[in-house]
Amino acid sequence: MPALLTIAWIYFRIGLIFVGGGYVLIPLLKHIMVDQYGWLTLHQFLDGLALSQLTPGPLAMLATFTGFRSGGFLGGLIATVFIFIPCVVLMLIIGRNYHRLKDIDFIKSTLDGLLPAVVGLVAAAAWNLGVSSLSGVKEFVILMAGFTIFKWTKITPMFVILGAGAVGLLLN
Repeated sequence: MPALLTIAWIYFRIGLIFVGGGYVLIPLLKHIMVDQYGWLTLHQFLDGLALSQLTPGPLAMLATFTGFRSGGFLGGLIATVFIFIPCVVLMLIIGRNYHRLKDIDFIKSTLDGLLPAVVGLVAAAAWNLGVSSLSGVKEFVILMAGFTIFKWTKITPMFVILGAGAVGLLLN
């Protein structure tokens, strides 16, 4: 079992860059949890990612899952708390000063530069997950059906995920 301080430090660092959405962190989380520390297998990581989509704050819940898998109940608790500490502190600071910060050209320009990088990171995460989990015709059909339903209907993602799980269960 990894030291709880290691879990705290890793999730605190992840929390520092977690601001703005967690999907860009999927490759980083996979690298740390699967490749670097071996706390999870790739299959366990993908299962945790799928399960976390059923919860509010899905990638934060992935932190709970991986923390629990690597350090038991206390590991899950520590991972959950420490992934949120940086963004809570940042939001407290920004919230108090938002009226002064929102019109600064430097901040606007920086955010304009970050957006394309975030789109690229999300695309890379999707690619890595696809390469790891799409192995047959069934998976590609479910992928296309999920994409189509999500893109062109107003059905909530939770129902798309539950439906995909049910189809996977029925087809096995």
